[in-house]
Amino acid sequence: MNEKIIEEKDCAVESTEPLPEDPYAGNDSLKNNSSEIDKIRREVKTYVLRIGRMTAAQERAYSELSAAWCIPFEHKKINFVEIFGNTNPIVVEIGFGMGDATAKIAAANPDINYLGIEVHRPGVGKLLGEIKRRELKNLFIIEHDALEVLEYMIGDNSINGFHIFFPDPWPKKRHHKRRLVQRPRTNLMAQKLTPGGYLYFVTDIIEYAEFALEELTATEMLKNKYDGFAEPQEWRSQTKFERKGLQADRVITELYFEKKAKDEE
Repeated sequence: MNEKIIEEKDCAVESTEPLPEDPYAGNDSLKNNSSEIDKIRREVKTYVLRIGRMTAAQERAYSELSAAWCIPFEHKKINFVEIFGNTNPIVVEIGFGMGDATAKIAAANPDINYLGIEVHRPGVGKLLGEIKRRELKNLFIIEHDALEVLEYMIGDNSINGFHIFFPDPWPKKRHHKRRLVQRPRTNLMAQKLTPGGYLYFVTDIIEYAEFALEELTATEMLKNKYDGFAEPQEWRSQTKFERKGLQADRVITELYFEKKAKDEE
């Protein structure tokens, strides 16, 4: 059994879940079958579900607030007007960790609606507490696999932006298939974006940034707003995980892609 210590955002916990073997190994015909690859890519998880300890405050917030601010996963498209009560732009954050930056960004932009997707329950509890403390009305949470949420709950051309801040880089080559920012996963995200909508990716692992740049550049519906890596966006709040990266002398690298208009495709 492959044991792995994973540090996600600002908490480190241990997982003993075995990592799946490469589904392409020894099967050349499968590599040439795009529909089968798409199916397998969805089955390979981009995360390891960990059992982390919740603080008393996180448990209390989850117990008291999840019914109001967590949207249950279901095979049904979300009606954002019913959820938020308005037609403001929708931004989805995939993997918000403990949610500190998520809450700050939502508080600073009350005219934008935010949907945070996370599988780590302590982080969900923490962000629920921030929603209450800051009296936020423009932030909801789905506690589920983000790719399944996009596939089953999010309509095409309905999202104005994706935030992907410091996702797991899966540094070992045999685990690269688990990286979130790669095709066909980026194709799915692009499909959900409105024309002109953006995908904003930030990492402190330069090799992952280069990998993601190549994958996003090859995603047909997307175009790079910059010539290579992006300039830092002033409105993005710094995360605790980012501060740890800077303390370790790692360079923060950003990518900012937009969905092409129909006449550009």
